[in-house]
Amino acid sequence: MSDQQGKASASVAGNVWAPGDATARVQSASDAERTAAAPAQATRPAVVSAGPRSVSRRTRKARLRLSRIDPWSVMKTSFLFSIAFGIMFWFATYVVWSVIGASGLFDALNVMLQTLLQNPNDQTQVRVEDFVNTNKVLGVAALIAVINVVLLTAIGTLTAFLYNLSANILGGLELTLAED
Repeated sequence: MSDQQGKASASVAGNVWAPGDATARVQSASDAERTAAAPAQATRPAVVSAGPRSVSRRTRKARLRLSRIDPWSVMKTSFLFSIAFGIMFWFATYVVWSVIGASGLFDALNVMLQTLLQNPNDQTQVRVEDFVNTNKVLGVAALIAVINVVLLTAIGTLTAFLYNLSANILGGLELTLAED
């Protein structure tokens, strides 16, 4: 049975109508004029000021103590954040390496190395790209990202265990939350 069958609903103006009754949905001209003339009233009661002083609301405060952190949830969260950081690190490495290559820095570096290592008997070209290329740089960045994922996950989990040990002794962190 759907929500519309056998139930009465309230329209915007507050009229009750049945799903099959089309005449109950039509507002009278006076209802339409009242609705157009007066905008919808606020759901909050208005604050009335008594002279120069206005009524202020009290701020509710709650004091909470963080006595335990679940190491499993910390491990999952730190793993996901470190995966995201690893992907951003690899992509940033690719962007920086592409900008360096497009800027002509490698060509200028090759010319400088050629003048420094110039030998009249040996005419071989020295190129930086032969030793350090894009694939090697991105491979090293991916390796660093994987090591970072393992280390950050382990450090986050270990920190949760250490916090739980110290919270058992010291009682944990005390927080005061306030409602605006």
